[in-house]
Order: sequence, then structure tokens, then C-alpha cells
Amino acid sequence: MNLTTSVPRSPKDKLLGLVSLKRTIDKAKAFNEGTLGEYDYDCPHDKPLFEFLGTDGPAFAAQVKELGTDDAIADWLRSSSLANKSQAQIDAFNAERMRWHPDPGSHGEEFFNGLRDRIAPGRPEIATWFDLLDVDEGRPVPEPTKIS
Repeated sequence: MNLTTSVPRSPKDKLLGLVSLKRTIDKAKAFNEGTLGEYDYDCPHDKPLFEFLGTDGPAFAAQVKELGTDDAIADWLRSSSLANKSQAQIDAFNAERMRWHPDPGSHGEEFFNGLRDRIAPGRPEIATWFDLLDVDEGRPVPEPTKIS
């Protein structure tokens, strides 16, 4: 995966019912290959997924390198990290991640608003990181995610 010439999958795309997993796999592959470009791996987007899965960035990247395909990675996670996770836990994780947004009054909110104003002018309804990432990477966001 070369993220200097392409973009990772949307954080909204699911694998095993989990948001962020496909995107984080793409970033782990680029990390392993030294082709992250402007992207970060093991960042604030990835860490909640790693915590939910009971792993960390280096261990996840090593497994992605060894296993290679979404199917093989899914088999590994299904038999390990997700073996004791209920659908309710997965749903709660997804709901929380889908609403991920900067804290009001924070430096992160300043950064978010500046980026949104630059890449999605006139779209104040874009209020979550997942929606902003989709807009930034050229994916449509016809109905932005509500944070409340």
C-alpha cells in the first residue's frame, strides 16, 4: 500500500463489523513498506482500535505484514481479539468512533475547523473526524454524522 500515491480506505468501511479496521490495515501496510507519505500510523485514530482489539501499533503492523490479506487478518482477529467481544461491544465501539470529534475549545478543534474551512468551505455540519477524513480524501459525505 503506497499512501504517497493513493489514500487509505474510509474509516467508515467495516471489516468484521468494525469501523477503522480496513483503514488501519492500509496504514499498517504503508508503515511496513515505508510509504506512509503524509499519513500517520499508531496515531489517535488507530489507538482506540488497538485498545479495543487488545494490541498495539507495532504488534498489529507485524501481524499485517505476516498475514497480508484482509481475510487472513480477519481470521486472526476473529480467533483472538474478537473471540470474546459481543455484538453489543462492537456496536458501542463503532458508535463512539463514528462520533469522534475534537473537544470544544481545544487546539484540536482549532485545527479541525481550519482544515474543514479549507477543504469543505460552507460545510459547518461536518463535525466528526471520520466525515472530515472522507471529504479530505475525495469521498462524498451527503449526510454528515451527528455527534449528539
